[in-house]
Amino acid sequence: MAKVNNAMIIRRDLITRVIKLLEINELEEKIDRLPIDLVPRIESALRCCVHKDRAVVKYMLMGMLGFNIQDEEDELTRLSEYVRMAENRTEHTGVFLTVVDEACTSCRKASYEVSNLCRGCVARPCISNCPKDAINFTDAKANIVQKNCVNCGKCQKVCPFHAIVYIAVPCEEVCPVDAISRNNKGVQEINPDKCINCGKCIASCPFNAITQKSNLVDIFRAKNNKKELVALIAPAIAGQFGADLGRIIRSFELLGFNHVYEVAQGAEQTIEHEAKEWKEKMEEKVPFMTSSCCPSYTSWVKKHHPDFAKFVSDTPTPLYFTAELARKNHPDACLIFISPCASKRVEVFKNPNIDYTLTFEEYGAWLVAKGIDLISLDYSSLDYVPTAFARGFAATGGVANAVKNVAPEINEVIINGLDKSTIRLLKSYSKSCDGNFVEVMCCENGCLGGCNVISNPKLALRQLKDAMKQSDEARKQLVE
Repeated sequence: MAKVNNAMIIRRDLITRVIKLLEINELEEKIDRLPIDLVPRIESALRCCVHKDRAVVKYMLMGMLGFNIQDEEDELTRLSEYVRMAENRTEHTGVFLTVVDEACTSCRKASYEVSNLCRGCVARPCISNCPKDAINFTDAKANIVQKNCVNCGKCQKVCPFHAIVYIAVPCEEVCPVDAISRNNKGVQEINPDKCINCGKCIASCPFNAITQKSNLVDIFRAKNNKKELVALIAPAIAGQFGADLGRIIRSFELLGFNHVYEVAQGAEQTIEHEAKEWKEKMEEKVPFMTSSCCPSYTSWVKKHHPDFAKFVSDTPTPLYFTAELARKNHPDACLIFISPCASKRVEVFKNPNIDYTLTFEEYGAWLVAKGIDLISLDYSSLDYVPTAFARGFAATGGVANAVKNVAPEINEVIINGLDKSTIRLLKSYSKSCDGNFVEVMCCENGCLGGCNVISNPKLALRQLKDAMKQSDEARKQLVE
């Protein structure tokens, strides 16, 4: 869910500043001053000191230039030098999430703590129920001896005053696959062998310590070299920015894009293929089939539960089909996917038909940098209007509804977001499943809840439904 907080505001402000400099071709010249401009000495530091705040900004900028923090070989390398390297690079690595170690030192190890609500009661159920004798009383107040505590949480459950609280490490808490953990230096590390690139850690981190590599420099290099730019917009964009699709399409034209394709167009092929595949699996007596549109889900299957692969659809994603069409129509163009999440960066990286990714956050920052007000724009139309079912792919239940429209016999089951509990449920389906088609979205609320969305998913869903309704009306007019 998109939650407005200061960390988010700082990140988006920084993206906007970078894009403004890219627009006037002054990024290399002025980027070294950005940490100073963003964190002036006269203002109070957010962390221990202004110097640490500036160091964090520097490493956030490295990610925006398309580098992992681990790419740093010399701490004295200036940001302007990274800009030069970014403008000259010809290859990218497949690791997209990176931890800013300068920012990742404020979270403590997950633990249970006794708050000042403790009344030092006579009953003392916390002591009676602790299996490790980790609790004692000092000055009529409970105290947890952390070296003995095993974080079972029994003390919290039995405290009559709710005086014991669980202090989580946010990124560890939300990671559905335990891919992030603290190293011996007190800094979180992401295990690429476990990570499914869902980006939940990015959205949850309150210190902007986790960032993703960006393609901003690459996109502007293509733009400045007069390459034909093609935007492939994810269906979820219809629920963002408080504007209808016609004005969003017009904004891409103003940003310098030559063509715009709705990825929902490719979803129509996904629907047909997936419905056909489902029927074939049912004839083969496979108990159920799951969707295959979410790269984080299919990555989970590959890395964590490969035995589940036999249940996963082989049908390519809507982005695959859309990019195939766009590349056929524009063989020499630069194809850019406009994305609501981090996992699609991996799909783009692996797809030879697509060049780069621009997130919703980056697109929104670009609008701000250019001073474009979507609501005031004229309306532009697409050459092709996808079906309402295809646009509905962005929301939880949208894939299942679309496939069921073609194969009415489907009995769907919905996994609305991958977390530890839904993963246990998903695994249980290997033995027994209530349905024969399982839609799996890694993010709660589907793509409307991706880590790079702008709008609250509930509001976004209403806007998406409006776009679906407009799709039905537009297609009826074409028939008439």
